Amino acid sequence: MNILIVLTSHDKLGDTGRKTGFWLEEFASPYYTLLDAGVKITLASPKGGQPPLDPASDTPDFQTASTQRFKEDERAKEVLANTVKLASVKESDFDAVMYPGGHGPLWDLTKDENSIALIEAFVKADKPVASVCHAPAVLLQVKLPNGEYLVKGKKVTAFTNTEEEAVQLQDIVPFLLEDALKEKGALYSKVDDWNSHVIRDGKLITGQNPGSSEAVAKELLKILS
Repeated sequence: MNILIVLTSHDKLGDTGRKTGFWLEEFASPYYTLLDAGVKITLASPKGGQPPLDPASDTPDFQTASTQRFKEDERAKEVLANTVKLASVKESDFDAVMYPGGHGPLWDLTKDENSIALIEAFVKADKPVASVCHAPAVLLQVKLPNGEYLVKGKKVTAFTNTEEEAVQLQDIVPFLLEDALKEKGALYSKVDDWNSHVIRDGKLITGQNPGSSEAVAKELLKILS
């Protein structure tokens, strides 16, 4: 079983001068959940090479068993440092695709033409597409063959407006993801902030926040098994 994990290449948090990128738990938890299930994993990013890590996700408050395991895993660090360029991957080589979040995807992957075309190809091939936290932003510009937006009428979740307010970035992000999904016609749902919440609609899987990332990977394995 081959699964593609796509990470952001964007490292600037708006014009704040602060750094962003992918969220460590949202990569590490799915990575090991899938790896331990015997999945072959390929990592990709728009620019290739080392994707930027959101420094906030590497602080003591946000450590989990998976992030600690990653810190001691030299092989995983090497794999992460050498992501392939997103433009070089094709849907036919994989059984599913997953997007970890962090704020980075709001800026690059949301409008990345290679990413949009890749997701459209996975959907056309009836293969699972999973994303967590801010990464459901990658779905916003994806369209079906009939021209309708993919998320229109689909049950989804993602990082909430109130969670964005809690981290005080509601005025810095390019858009509020909860609102953007609703504007595209998505049937958005959420639970209380920071609780795990995963929604599956057909082969589309979304998770609300970092704490939902392992459950998203497990749901993905469930579909593939």
